[in-house]
Amino acid sequence: MTSGDLVLPRNSDLNAGTLVSVNLSRGAQAFQYWSETVDRAQKEKVVEELGQIFESSGVVVVAHYTGLTVAEMQDLRARARDAEASVRVAKNRLAKIALDGKPCASIADYLTGMTVLTFSEDPVAAAKVAEGFAKDNKKFEILGGAMGETALDRAGVEATSKLPSRDELIATIAGMIGAPASNIAGAIGAPASNIASILSTIEERAEAA
Repeated sequence: MTSGDLVLPRNSDLNAGTLVSVNLSRGAQAFQYWSETVDRAQKEKVVEELGQIFESSGVVVVAHYTGLTVAEMQDLRARARDAEASVRVAKNRLAKIALDGKPCASIADYLTGMTVLTFSEDPVAAAKVAEGFAKDNKKFEILGGAMGETALDRAGVEATSKLPSRDELIATIAGMIGAPASNIAGAIGAPASNIASILSTIEERAEAA
Protein backbone atom coordinates (compact mmCIF):
# COMPACT_ATOMS: atom_id res chain seq x y z
CA MET A 1 0.00 0.00 0.00
CA THR A 2 1.35 3.41 -0.94
CA SER A 3 0.94 6.70 0.91
CA GLY A 4 -1.52 7.88 -1.72
CA ASP A 5 -3.97 4.96 -1.25
CA LEU A 6 -7.31 5.59 0.37
CA VAL A 7 -7.52 3.73 3.74
CA LEU A 8 -11.00 2.79 4.93
CA PRO A 9 -11.71 2.38 8.64
CA ARG A 10 -12.57 -1.12 9.93
CA ASN A 11 -16.20 -2.16 9.85
CA SER A 12 -16.82 0.68 7.44
CA ASP A 13 -20.04 0.58 5.52
CA LEU A 14 -18.70 2.86 2.76
CA ASN A 15 -19.96 1.71 -0.60
CA ALA A 16 -18.73 2.28 -4.15
CA GLY A 17 -20.85 5.40 -4.49
CA THR A 18 -19.15 6.96 -1.49
CA LEU A 19 -15.71 6.19 -2.94
CA VAL A 20 -16.68 7.87 -6.20
CA SER A 21 -17.85 10.91 -4.24
CA VAL A 22 -14.53 11.09 -2.39
CA ASN A 23 -12.58 10.88 -5.66
CA LEU A 24 -14.75 13.56 -7.27
CA SER A 25 -14.17 15.82 -4.28
CA ARG A 26 -10.42 15.42 -4.61
CA GLY A 27 -10.68 16.10 -8.34
CA ALA A 28 -12.68 19.26 -7.71
CA GLN A 29 -10.07 20.51 -5.24
CA ALA A 30 -7.27 19.83 -7.72
CA PHE A 31 -9.17 21.65 -10.47
CA GLN A 32 -9.83 24.62 -8.20
CA TYR A 33 -6.13 24.86 -7.33
CA TRP A 34 -5.19 24.67 -11.02
CA SER A 35 -7.80 27.28 -11.92
CA GLU A 36 -6.59 29.68 -9.22
CA THR A 37 -2.99 29.24 -10.36
CA VAL A 38 -3.86 29.97 -13.99
CA ASP A 39 -6.02 32.95 -12.97
CA ARG A 40 -3.17 34.40 -10.90
CA ALA A 41 -0.74 34.00 -13.81
CA GLN A 42 -3.17 35.70 -16.18
CA LYS A 43 -3.63 38.63 -13.79
CA GLU A 44 0.12 39.03 -13.44
CA LYS A 45 0.44 39.11 -17.22
CA VAL A 46 -2.28 41.78 -17.50
CA VAL A 47 -0.56 43.91 -14.86
CA GLU A 48 2.74 43.61 -16.73
CA GLU A 49 1.13 44.58 -20.04
CA LEU A 50 -0.65 47.56 -18.48
CA GLY A 51 2.57 48.65 -16.81
CA GLN A 52 4.31 48.75 -20.19
CA ILE A 53 1.43 50.79 -21.61
CA PHE A 54 1.54 53.31 -18.77
CA GLU A 55 5.32 53.59 -19.02
CA SER A 56 5.50 54.22 -22.76
CA SER A 57 2.35 56.22 -23.53
CA GLY A 58 2.59 59.92 -24.22
CA VAL A 59 -1.03 60.41 -23.19
CA VAL A 60 -3.66 58.23 -21.51
CA VAL A 61 -7.37 59.09 -21.38
CA VAL A 62 -9.85 57.43 -19.02
CA ALA A 63 -13.57 57.29 -19.82
CA HIS A 64 -16.75 55.55 -18.75
CA TYR A 65 -18.33 53.44 -21.49
CA THR A 66 -21.51 52.22 -19.82
CA GLY A 67 -24.20 51.61 -22.43
CA LEU A 68 -21.95 51.46 -25.48
CA THR A 69 -22.79 48.66 -27.89
CA VAL A 70 -20.27 46.20 -29.29
CA ALA A 71 -20.48 48.00 -32.64
CA GLU A 72 -19.75 51.35 -30.99
CA MET A 73 -16.74 49.93 -29.16
CA GLN A 74 -15.49 48.52 -32.44
CA ASP A 75 -15.87 51.98 -33.95
CA LEU A 76 -13.79 53.47 -31.13
CA ARG A 77 -11.06 50.89 -31.66
CA ALA A 78 -11.07 51.55 -35.41
CA ARG A 79 -10.72 55.30 -34.89
CA ALA A 80 -7.87 54.73 -32.46
CA ARG A 81 -6.12 52.37 -34.87
CA ASP A 82 -6.36 54.93 -37.68
CA ALA A 83 -4.74 57.52 -35.41
CA GLU A 84 -2.00 55.11 -34.23
CA ALA A 85 -3.60 54.98 -30.79
CA SER A 86 -5.04 52.04 -28.85
CA VAL A 87 -8.00 51.16 -26.64
CA ARG A 88 -7.91 48.84 -23.63
CA VAL A 89 -10.55 47.70 -21.15
CA ALA A 90 -9.08 46.32 -17.93
CA LYS A 91 -10.16 45.69 -14.36
CA ASN A 92 -9.64 48.84 -12.33
CA ARG A 93 -7.91 46.95 -9.51
CA LEU A 94 -5.29 45.52 -11.86
CA ALA A 95 -4.81 48.86 -13.60
CA LYS A 96 -4.18 50.56 -10.26
CA ILE A 97 -1.54 47.97 -9.39
CA ALA A 98 0.13 48.52 -12.78
CA LEU A 99 0.15 52.30 -12.24
CA ASP A 100 2.41 52.10 -9.21
CA GLY A 101 5.51 54.18 -9.90
CA LYS A 102 4.45 55.07 -13.45
CA PRO A 103 4.46 58.65 -14.85
CA CYS A 104 0.68 58.70 -15.31
CA ALA A 105 -0.13 57.33 -11.84
CA SER A 106 -2.52 60.25 -11.29
CA ILE A 107 -5.20 58.58 -13.44
CA ALA A 108 -5.81 56.08 -10.63
CA ASP A 109 -8.36 58.52 -9.21
CA TYR A 110 -10.51 58.05 -12.32
CA LEU A 111 -10.51 54.25 -12.23
CA THR A 112 -13.97 53.62 -10.82
CA GLY A 113 -16.94 51.99 -12.51
CA MET A 114 -16.80 50.72 -16.09
CA THR A 115 -13.71 52.40 -17.50
CA VAL A 116 -11.88 52.21 -20.80
CA LEU A 117 -8.39 53.50 -21.58
CA THR A 118 -7.44 55.28 -24.79
CA PHE A 119 -3.69 55.78 -25.13
CA SER A 120 -0.94 56.60 -27.62
CA GLU A 121 2.78 57.25 -27.84
CA ASP A 122 1.95 60.51 -29.59
CA PRO A 123 1.25 63.01 -26.77
CA VAL A 124 -2.08 64.15 -28.20
CA ALA A 125 -3.40 61.42 -30.56
CA ALA A 126 -5.39 59.50 -27.95
CA ALA A 127 -6.97 62.71 -26.65
CA LYS A 128 -8.08 63.61 -30.18
CA VAL A 129 -9.61 60.16 -30.66
CA ALA A 130 -11.42 60.24 -27.32
CA GLU A 131 -12.80 63.74 -27.83
CA GLY A 132 -13.97 63.00 -31.35
CA PHE A 133 -15.68 59.80 -30.25
CA ALA A 134 -17.30 61.51 -27.24
CA LYS A 135 -18.90 64.11 -29.50
CA ASP A 136 -20.58 61.36 -31.51
CA ASN A 137 -21.42 59.09 -28.55
CA LYS A 138 -22.91 60.71 -25.46
CA LYS A 139 -22.59 57.45 -23.52
CA PHE A 140 -18.80 57.76 -23.76
CA GLU A 141 -17.97 59.98 -20.78
CA ILE A 142 -14.39 61.25 -20.57
CA LEU A 143 -13.23 61.52 -16.95
CA GLY A 144 -9.67 62.75 -17.32
CA GLY A 145 -6.21 61.48 -18.13
CA ALA A 146 -2.51 62.23 -18.06
CA MET A 147 0.21 63.44 -20.41
CA GLY A 148 3.26 61.86 -18.86
CA GLU A 149 3.44 63.15 -15.29
CA THR A 150 0.99 65.96 -16.05
CA ALA A 151 -2.48 65.15 -14.74
CA LEU A 152 -5.37 66.13 -17.01
CA ASP A 153 -8.90 66.80 -15.83
CA ARG A 154 -11.85 66.76 -18.22
CA ALA A 155 -11.03 70.23 -19.54
CA GLY A 156 -7.36 69.29 -19.80
CA VAL A 157 -8.14 66.36 -22.10
CA GLU A 158 -10.21 68.62 -24.32
CA ALA A 159 -7.44 71.23 -24.45
CA THR A 160 -4.86 68.55 -25.28
CA SER A 161 -7.02 67.27 -28.13
CA LYS A 162 -6.80 70.69 -29.78
CA LEU A 163 -3.00 70.68 -29.86
CA PRO A 164 -1.23 69.64 -33.07
CA SER A 165 -0.12 66.03 -33.23
CA ARG A 166 3.57 65.14 -33.14
CA ASP A 167 3.74 64.81 -36.92
CA GLU A 168 1.79 68.03 -37.46
CA LEU A 169 4.08 69.88 -35.08
CA ILE A 170 7.20 68.56 -36.77
CA ALA A 171 5.92 69.58 -40.21
CA THR A 172 4.92 73.05 -39.02
CA ILE A 173 8.19 73.84 -37.24
CA ALA A 174 10.24 72.34 -40.05
CA GLY A 175 8.62 74.82 -42.40
CA MET A 176 9.20 77.70 -40.00
CA ILE A 177 12.92 77.11 -39.42
CA GLY A 178 13.74 75.59 -42.79
CA ALA A 179 15.08 72.33 -41.35
CA PRO A 180 14.28 68.94 -42.89
CA ALA A 181 11.42 67.26 -41.08
CA SER A 182 13.52 64.10 -40.74
CA ASN A 183 16.10 66.01 -38.70
CA ILE A 184 13.46 67.31 -36.34
CA ALA A 185 11.81 63.91 -36.03
CA GLY A 186 15.18 62.43 -35.11
CA ALA A 187 15.58 64.97 -32.35
CA ILE A 188 12.46 63.65 -30.67
CA GLY A 189 13.54 60.29 -29.34
CA ALA A 190 11.34 59.39 -26.40
CA PRO A 191 7.81 58.14 -27.21
CA ALA A 192 6.38 59.94 -24.20
CA SER A 193 7.89 63.33 -25.06
CA ASN A 194 5.39 66.09 -24.39
CA ILE A 195 4.92 69.27 -26.38
CA ALA A 196 7.21 71.29 -24.12
CA SER A 197 10.14 68.90 -24.48
CA ILE A 198 9.64 68.72 -28.25
CA LEU A 199 9.82 72.50 -28.57
CA SER A 200 12.84 72.64 -26.25
CA THR A 201 14.73 70.04 -28.28
CA ILE A 202 13.99 71.76 -31.58
CA GLU A 203 15.04 75.14 -30.16
CA GLU A 204 18.35 73.71 -28.98
CA ARG A 205 19.02 72.16 -32.39
CA ALA A 206 18.17 75.41 -34.14
CA GLU A 207 20.54 77.41 -31.92
CA ALA A 208 23.34 74.90 -32.47
CA ALA A 209 22.95 75.02 -36.26
